[in-house]
Amino acid sequence: MAENYIQLTSSEIASIWTSYMNNSMSIQFMNYMLSTVEDTEVRSIIEKGLNVSTEHLLQITEVFNKENIPLPNGFSNSDVNLNGPRLFTDTFMITYLNHIAKAGMLGISGFLSMCARTDVRKIFKEVLHQTTDLYDESSEILLKKGLYVRSPYIDYPRQKDFIDSKSYLSGLNPFTNKRPLNVIEISHLYLNIQTNMIGAKLSISFAQCSPRKEVQKLMLQGKDISEKHVKIFTASLIDNNTQSPVPSDVSVTNSTAQVFSDKLIVFHQGLLTAAGTGNYATAAAASQRSDLILNYERLSLEIAQYAKDLAYLMIQNEWLEQPPGTMDVEKLARQKNEN
Repeated sequence: MAENYIQLTSSEIASIWTSYMNNSMSIQFMNYMLSTVEDTEVRSIIEKGLNVSTEHLLQITEVFNKENIPLPNGFSNSDVNLNGPRLFTDTFMITYLNHIAKAGMLGISGFLSMCARTDVRKIFKEVLHQTTDLYDESSEILLKKGLYVRSPYIDYPRQKDFIDSKSYLSGLNPFTNKRPLNVIEISHLYLNIQTNMIGAKLSISFAQCSPRKEVQKLMLQGKDISEKHVKIFTASLIDNNTQSPVPSDVSVTNSTAQVFSDKLIVFHQGLLTAAGTGNYATAAAASQRSDLILNYERLSLEIAQYAKDLAYLMIQNEWLEQPPGTMDVEKLARQKNEN
């Protein structure tokens, strides 16, 4: 072993393991989109996203091999039918990629912040830069096609101000008027409306293409949860006389052919659910009106229960891979004594 060799930390293993799983899934998902896309500009973004994920997966694989850590099974071309009919519209594809790039920037920056070893930091630093470019380019195409849904506009402030009353933090009393939303609260409501709209459409598409009733049921449950949350967040904006974001034709086709494995479908849904939980936690921490905080907290519990249902289904079907972990030393000691 080299003198300067430094072993991976638990955080670094967690980062590369999670990245491997996510990217192996994304590659199959984007391969399918590439096989059905029609718009040449959208195709170019899918190709770019596919290249980023493929290159990143190869770099992570090298680290696994260098450290003699077993590779996860992840996902392969057996999890997708590239000859299947078109499930997503081009509008949905570019909107989805833009959303995934946003989520990717947040996730990758988190991985980068948890890593110390130079080679691992370099990998995540490079992919963060590439994902930022992907977000930038997909945003430009959405703007060009008139599909980018902007957050609400407000009048510019004319002067500085300070919070001078505890009532600024209130909002639960139905007999008092709620104070107007601030820009931080509006931005998080807008983001969570957008992500839930995409989640609802994706849930519908997964329900359509899965042959299993238990998977269909969970996907339709996810659609109902997303639509319910959209209504709650939209109501907060409307009560504030603020326009809710309204997307254009972000939809799926009426195809019911199976193009993804159920393993990929449920894993992808779990990934979106985890991202949603993180978004709600961030929004609750950033919001100052108590009714908004309460909404995020109670809706997070609903998402957590849904995530548990997804995990149970994956366990029942032996789809859920176990991340690397520490040994149960007490169990080892008991086994030694028994022998």
